[in-house]
Amino acid sequence: MLEIRVESVLLEKHSRPGSIRGAGESKPFMGSSLTCFQGQLLPYTSANLTLDLVMLFLYLGVEIMRIFFGSKGNLCQRKVPLTISLVLLGPSTIMAVYYMLLQTYVLRLEVIINAILLVFYVFELVLYTVGLISFSSVIISD
Repeated sequence: MLEIRVESVLLEKHSRPGSIRGAGESKPFMGSSLTCFQGQLLPYTSANLTLDLVMLFLYLGVEIMRIFFGSKGNLCQRKVPLTISLVLLGPSTIMAVYYMLLQTYVLRLEVIINAILLVFYVFELVLYTVGLISFSSVIISD
């Protein structure tokens, strides 16, 4: 009964020898919850599950730095932290696309969450660009 439910949630399985596999999201709780769910109920080898967890924590580190520099640049109206956050948006986008399309087991829930995440990344890109343009036009006088 449990296996039938898991297979109904499963979207597709990619099996390419030698490819990097991962699971999770940028949000710490959701990513770790989905990785634990996949690790417990889907037939993972220990090497793939370890790789999934390592990639999840690397992605989490990039997201924490991106959000920190973005908020710091926005609150202080500084171009350098905002530019660093804009540069870190690239790896975050690549990881979101990877989790949505290229991991070993792609769940429908992960596809939906990552699609929403990519929409927010587009909004962030537009707002970062507007912020950088407005911060460059501001003349700071002491």
